[in-house]
Amino acid sequence: MNLSITGHHIEVTPALRDYVSSKLERVVRHFDHVTSVHVILSVEKLVQKAEITLHVKGKDIYADSSDSDLYAAIDTLIDKLDRQVQKYKGKHNDHGHTRPALE
Repeated sequence: MNLSITGHHIEVTPALRDYVSSKLERVVRHFDHVTSVHVILSVEKLVQKAEITLHVKGKDIYADSSDSDLYAAIDTLIDKLDRQVQKYKGKHNDHGHTRPALE
């Protein structure tokens, strides 16, 4: 998995980088076909914003979150992303086929 973290009007410290990568482990544990991840952390006046684009085979999954605290924004971002990945995984694995009931 290729991880890219950039900051707009903020310096990406090693602590932020470690926090984001440790939170992303939860998402990768659910779905291991992730090819690359691009995270953008930005600050606009009093609003801290986190955006993520997750590249998987055949699709890009995007989520964003805003909060007054950057760590809280990252937490809600990862929660949103985890729900989207689980939904994609369910659709990807379930091809709409149901087995006929055996009597």
